[in-house]
Amino acid sequence: MAEPVAGSHPDVGHVLVKVQEDLQELKEKISHITIHGEATAVDIQTLETAIRRTEMGLKNHAAEYLNVINKQVLTLPAVEYRNMPADHISAAPLPVSKIMKRPVAYPPLSKKHHGIQLWNAPQHASPGTQHKHAMDMRILHDPTNAKNRAFLHENYGIQLPVIKNEIPEAPLQKLIKGSTVGTLAILPASHREDPTLLPPFVSEKDAKKGILSLIERGLIPPASDLTVDPPFVQHRAAKIHDIEDKYKKPAAEVFGTYPKNAYCIIVSESYTDEPKHVDKKPSTRLPLKMGIVTPTPSFMSKSSAKDISAVQHLLGKEVVPFEFQQPQQFQVLPVNRHLEYSQAYYLTIFNGKIDYTAADVLAFKQHYQLHWGHILSFLEYFEKKLTEYDVPIAVVEGQKLPAFSVVFELNSRPKWEDLLPVLKNKDFVAELVKRPGQQYKGPGGVEIAATRIQAMWRQYQSRTAYLLVCRQKWAAGVISISWLMRAQRVRMKKTLKQSRRRHLENFHSRAKHLAANWNRIKASRRTIIHIPSLGYAQSLRSSVPDIDTQQNLQMGRLCDIRDDHISVIYICPLWIGEDVTQYYMKLLGLQEAVKTGIPEKVVDMGDRLKVMTPETNHHLCLATHLKYSPKTIKRIKNLIEGKAAYIVGGLLHKDDLAVADMLNVPILGPEPEVAHLYSTKSGGKRIFASACVPMPPGEYDIYSLQQMHEVLTQLILENLEIKRWLFKVDVEFGGRGTAYFDVLHLKCYKEILKELRQVGPTEWLKKKWIREPAELELSNELPGILAEHAQPANKKIFPTWEKFLQLFLCQGGVVEAYPPSDSVTNLTVDMLIEPTGEVSMISCGDQLHSKSLLECWGSTVPQSSVDPGNLHSVCVKIAEACKSRGVMGFFSIDLVTFIHPHTMEQQVWATDLDLAYSDQLAMTQLMLFISNGKLICKTNTFEVPPKPTEKKRKRRRKESTMKEESQIQLSFMKRYGVLSTQLKHTNLSMVQYSVLFKIFKAHGIGFDIKERLGTVFILHEDNKKDRLGMVTIGDDLQGALLTFARNLSVIHQEISAPNVQLENNFQAAIKDIETILGVTIVNKSKAKEDYATAALEALT
Repeated sequence: MAEPVAGSHPDVGHVLVKVQEDLQELKEKISHITIHGEATAVDIQTLETAIRRTEMGLKNHAAEYLNVINKQVLTLPAVEYRNMPADHISAAPLPVSKIMKRPVAYPPLSKKHHGIQLWNAPQHASPGTQHKHAMDMRILHDPTNAKNRAFLHENYGIQLPVIKNEIPEAPLQKLIKGSTVGTLAILPASHREDPTLLPPFVSEKDAKKGILSLIERGLIPPASDLTVDPPFVQHRAAKIHDIEDKYKKPAAEVFGTYPKNAYCIIVSESYTDEPKHVDKKPSTRLPLKMGIVTPTPSFMSKSSAKDISAVQHLLGKEVVPFEFQQPQQFQVLPVNRHLEYSQAYYLTIFNGKIDYTAADVLAFKQHYQLHWGHILSFLEYFEKKLTEYDVPIAVVEGQKLPAFSVVFELNSRPKWEDLLPVLKNKDFVAELVKRPGQQYKGPGGVEIAATRIQAMWRQYQSRTAYLLVCRQKWAAGVISISWLMRAQRVRMKKTLKQSRRRHLENFHSRAKHLAANWNRIKASRRTIIHIPSLGYAQSLRSSVPDIDTQQNLQMGRLCDIRDDHISVIYICPLWIGEDVTQYYMKLLGLQEAVKTGIPEKVVDMGDRLKVMTPETNHHLCLATHLKYSPKTIKRIKNLIEGKAAYIVGGLLHKDDLAVADMLNVPILGPEPEVAHLYSTKSGGKRIFASACVPMPPGEYDIYSLQQMHEVLTQLILENLEIKRWLFKVDVEFGGRGTAYFDVLHLKCYKEILKELRQVGPTEWLKKKWIREPAELELSNELPGILAEHAQPANKKIFPTWEKFLQLFLCQGGVVEAYPPSDSVTNLTVDMLIEPTGEVSMISCGDQLHSKSLLECWGSTVPQSSVDPGNLHSVCVKIAEACKSRGVMGFFSIDLVTFIHPHTMEQQVWATDLDLAYSDQLAMTQLMLFISNGKLICKTNTFEVPPKPTEKKRKRRRKESTMKEESQIQLSFMKRYGVLSTQLKHTNLSMVQYSVLFKIFKAHGIGFDIKERLGTVFILHEDNKKDRLGMVTIGDDLQGALLTFARNLSVIHQEISAPNVQLENNFQAAIKDIETILGVTIVNKSKAKEDYATAALEALT
């Protein structure tokens, strides 16, 4: 008999199996009963019938119970078939109390699931029925049978996956040696020689080789027109698929390892055709959050909350909740797979555990026996990871395990990114493990989480303390380094101050020595070291394009060797090349030819002329280059050793003093600080004011916008005749930092002029209260008009007024009046203050302007616009003021002259002062060298020696008399020169200098040594070659200007391409010269008329 059920909640499945075992044991005992003696007769047949009836009842109840759970017919094995392999028997008994909490009313079986009980067929069935049962049993036990899947689906509702049969391996065949290709027929030789013969016969064997083979062998002529019957391409109607097929979802696959009698939860999309009898109550609805505890076969069906509840009772554990992105349905069904289900080897891990006794796992182990050690280590690690993250199910693809296990041996702690590719359901697992806190939901997760929190807190504390220590250490390092750097900087500053103080003291001592011995040095042989450095600030030098070329515009300094007692060392800021060096050597070698007037007398000047280039070049001024060029310094020392020498610089820099200290030579120039102070626009105004020379109305040292507005307002009211006002930045040079403003743009200007006429100029200037209303109105209007109408002169450097104003207020500047005349002439006068204090004017010229009246591109020497005596007195006053401030050496003064419209008298204003060697002076030295002349600035004359006479035999007396008369010569001849160093044309860079001089020769451009007339060129460098210097000398100013303009026109026509606009100032210079020539002609005609009138008055 069956043993009593132990416990309050027995397992139903265990009870059913136990009852069947007890019945089987009772049946066997009854069959072996033997009656001894006179015992009462026992009705054994009746007992067997009762046992059979009980057994049939148990079968029916078990089938109905499983039908409730799985909605299909499943029966327990009959007692007679106990020896069959029972894959349905559960490995672990389930307690009955978890299911049978209350009586369950089992619904009747549907017609579809009233399948045939194969292993419990009734004994009274007919022979036909028994044969059908036998056939069904055979189909059920044969998975390879074509009707197996349909039979299970129709009778039991089980949808098995489609498994493709592997192609059986073909048995190895015996290798046969020898040729496997027979001989093929080819085109006979007669047919190859005579193409007119008919093609040979083609056998069926040859035809089977293909058309291409027949053509290659020549059996078919290559040019034959072949028709294949039937054709290779068969035309038929294309199949058009239904658009709905695109959205049909493929059937899911069944994979994984399933334990015996396991239940699967199938996750599928919600159906729209649910049965109407499904319970709609909220209490029976399935929640959207459900855990997967078993693999997901491909069979899709519906389930109810009652099925899920039953499964939860069967499993004896709660289902792990998780969220789905879409509404899902679940199905629970038992899995009964064949041992040889699939050869894909999918291993399913339930709740971090693998059933290593499962048949497919054993088959997988047998297949990968050689790799099993690596695979087992990997699977154990994988189980551990899945258990830690409480992953309910993971399906591992067995084919990928060998490769991943080898990598696992190399990397013993792989990450999830390395593990996920092994999984079939990697998307589900990846989504699960990425959830926050998922790693702490496994066994011991609370302890792990607590440990993790404590570790993080300790790490945070340690990290905070460590960062604090690091920050303190970093701060201490920064403080110490800053202190060391500051101490080093202080020491360096102290050293530099001492060095510069020493340089300055040595500069003063050498200047005193130079002044004491200047007369002796002038009369003896000496060496002049020319350093044409522009010692401006770094910010200004960086804004000057081609600063090295700009410093090399004074190559005319080389012409100092026209004095036989002078040797020249010229420091060139850039490499000038071999061609340029040879040109200057040949040009300066004409010294004797110029003096004697004989072109054949050419001498070598290599021993008196040295051109050197410093070895460093880092966008610094030339003096700094030379300071950090020890090789050049050493070479200069060797050249000047034991000789009298001094330095003639440009705009002096502090490094000029260092170079002079290295060479131990004096500098013919002022202190660098003095030079920079009085070379500014405001510094020049101070010199002019102290010299009491005429200056344009204006104000200097302006550093704020309010100050500029106030000053300009007062200047406009006090000088209403001035139509234009100029703004000049202190530190700029060459007309770069200049802007202008026309007062005609002021709306109140005409009203102010009316008030001036009513009051009168004298009362207007004396009584300030009269100007107060006009001043108030002007001060309100001026800021807006300035912002709108003020214009910078150089648009390339300052494209807008705002840019100019920003630099103007930062560096400081001056506001001054522009001459109130339509005819304005600018002059440049070069002065020399010798160390002994003697002042001399060494050059003077009228400036030439092209695009703007504020930018100069050349000059005419000597000047012819101002009375020489008046000009000389003004310049001497300025020189005396400079000498009183310690200025020595070369400097230049810019002046402007015009006819005042009210007084009709000529006025001269001093506008600018530059304490440096000027470009005009360098070009003047070249002009004097090539003409062997001298410039007398007191009389504004440029005198050259007369043309030398030729001595010939006197054949006749008449000819002798004519020769004697021709020998009566003047002591000198007057000449005029036009000078320029700022000629620029971009096409010059495309022409070699040798070709350029051939062009000059072809057009007759050159210099006549005998007549002291012609043109000489200055080459600045040999790299870009877009700049050129030129000097023309003529009998009169008009002739020199004409020659200059003709040369520019010839060069422009020869090097310019048609319809190509390139950057040049040739055409603007030509136009300016044409304007000057027109004025010159008018002035000459007026002079003739005045002379005739004066003569007539004298006669009268």
